[in-house]
Amino acid sequence: MPTSRDATGSREPGRPKRTARRTATRRAASLPAAASAGAPHSPAPAVLPPEPRPEFVRLSVGKRVVVGRAARRDAPRSSHGKWRPAPDRPDPIALLEEQAESRVPELVPIRYGRMLVSPFTFFRGAALIMAADLAPTPQSGITVQLCGDAHLSNFGLFGSPERQIIFDINDFDETLPGPWEWDLKRLTASLEIAGRDLGFAPDERRDIVVTAVREYRELMRQAAEMPTLDVWYAHMNADDVMALMRTEVRERRLGKKEAREATQDIAKARTRDSMRVFSKRTGVVDDELQIVAEPPLVVPIEDLIIPDMGWEDVRAVFDGFIQSYRQTLMRRRHPIEEFRYLHTARKVVGVGSVGTRAWIHLFVGRDDEDPLFLQSKEAQASVLERFVGKSPYANHGQRVVVGQRLMQAASDIFLGFLRVTGVDGKPRDYYVRQLHDWKGGIEVETLRVPGAMLYGRMCAATLARAHARLGDRIAIASYLGKGDTFDRAIADFSVAYADQNERDYATFVTAVNKGRLSAETGV
Repeated sequence: MPTSRDATGSREPGRPKRTARRTATRRAASLPAAASAGAPHSPAPAVLPPEPRPEFVRLSVGKRVVVGRAARRDAPRSSHGKWRPAPDRPDPIALLEEQAESRVPELVPIRYGRMLVSPFTFFRGAALIMAADLAPTPQSGITVQLCGDAHLSNFGLFGSPERQIIFDINDFDETLPGPWEWDLKRLTASLEIAGRDLGFAPDERRDIVVTAVREYRELMRQAAEMPTLDVWYAHMNADDVMALMRTEVRERRLGKKEAREATQDIAKARTRDSMRVFSKRTGVVDDELQIVAEPPLVVPIEDLIIPDMGWEDVRAVFDGFIQSYRQTLMRRRHPIEEFRYLHTARKVVGVGSVGTRAWIHLFVGRDDEDPLFLQSKEAQASVLERFVGKSPYANHGQRVVVGQRLMQAASDIFLGFLRVTGVDGKPRDYYVRQLHDWKGGIEVETLRVPGAMLYGRMCAATLARAHARLGDRIAIASYLGKGDTFDRAIADFSVAYADQNERDYATFVTAVNKGRLSAETGV
């Protein structure tokens, strides 16, 4: 799989800390009154503490190879193919109901309605269910920074600060350190489940999964031989994707039509930016630019404010938010300082995320034709937390931001976090990013077998790069080995878990039909 050795999105490790500390000192005295106790936001820590030095870096290459081979004794590679539901397996519907308790009540039926579409959309919303199922499975004992929800729809295109289009993981709501196998199993199960929804034959689905696992294994073995900085700089940009497609067409593994459609998708990604959102989502209300209501999916903040909760002057409240958020950004001088806040609305996003609080914020720069849309998304405890331990970060928005910066080859310059006392008077953690910045993704329902094969390889290679940066790539590569034992085992697991997902989906449909769960479809 092609990589680039440009220093994409990287900087000297020590420099951000000194910059952030000086920025925090300079701004501390100027924070508005809203930053006081009980106000709508709490100041975020100015410095992101460094991650502790991993133990494996103290070992020689030879000893790290031994660690990987020794792990085969405790968790033989073939053992990953054996999966059965535990006798005390939690009720999947009860887990969904548990998650609903912390979500916006009127949005939960929309979440269930989106999960009801197919076994694949159910799987997208079932990250907690799968985490519970993965907890008792074999583990090599080698830990990485996990995405936590690495299904195939959580990869895609976006713009880097250097204005390249990058293909990478794009969802980190569940990120935490944990067993590397869990991310890979989440990805391969999604490939098997999507393949069933698309009508692929069993042998075609198996080929797609085995090819993806082989890509992960081979790229991890390559990373084990690479210099450290080359591993950290490696990424896949649009040029790499195009080159890969040309090779696949030349080798007759991909049709010209699919390659042409993918090329058009990359071109479309460049048009998905704040200006596009501006033209679609805004209008003039009382001589001011505002986000246009589209209930229940887009609801202006004025329609949600509860009296006597400290939100009477929304502009003043958001001035405080911006000061707090600004302290978590990784630059001494940042473009956010040139933008003026105008308006906010709640926006429903995704499938699994529906019901968590997500907001879009309209800013303008030099004039009204220079818009910026930011998204602040609620960060709750990771679904992995009860199985791998709590995050060291008190703010779950910070947990997401740190995980994203560690795993992505290049991250959004607007990526930050804060804690907010919401319109209902309750404090919640959020992370902040650009709403759209050359965003592009795969339309799963349009995939054909050759395209799914290629896309699975791209996702697996991207996941391997992310794991190789933070985990012991030498030990993982040693554990995986040269042969296909692990590849075949994961393909077996994916079939078994897809069967379980279908049973859970049927249980979910029954729960909706019998009125245990309320679902709103078509929204």
